[in-house]
Parts: sequence; structure tokens; C-alpha cells
Amino acid sequence: MPISERTIEHLARLANLDLDPDERERLAKDLGAILEYVERLADTEEGTALEIPSMTQLREDSPTPPLPSGVAVSVAPERHNELFKVPPVLGSERPKPA
Repeated sequence: MPISERTIEHLARLANLDLDPDERERLAKDLGAILEYVERLADTEEGTALEIPSMTQLREDSPTPPLPSGVAVSVAPERHNELFKVPPVLGSERPKPA
């Protein structure tokens, strides 16, 4: 698929590239080859050679009661009373790396 000089200039400007004439010609040739290949791929009517059926077993999405807070907090690395204790993420009180 031929790529016009105008298209190459536009792409070079968008990519902030300063291309010499040889680079422009090579880029036009390479982009044309890529687009031809993509067109060939789009023309296939068959599926891919590696069609693999999905084996993921999905469960019904139904609401369940939450864990009691004491149970959830009991496995936390740090806690304060019945709350999770987490390091600050904003401000100057950042924890030092271990």
C-alpha cells in the first residue's frame, strides 16, 4: 500500500522527527509493507489456528455477608483496636524503606 509523502510529513511532524529524504523513503516503504500485511490479516475468514475453548469456571455473582470485622482485622500485619493500621501515603510522614 503506497504511503504518500504528505502522510509521511504529517507523521514525522506528529512524532517530532526530523527525517532526511532517504529516511522518509524508507519509512514510507516500511509503513506500506506493514499496512499491506495488516490488510492480508484482515482478509482471513477463518479463525486463528490456536482456538482454545475457555475452561474458566465462572460462579454466579451473588451477594454474601461480609466477614465480621474482628476476623478480617485479626490477620492484619498491624492493627489499632478493631481497625487496620496502614502507613500514611500523603504528606511528610512517609515510612522509611526496610
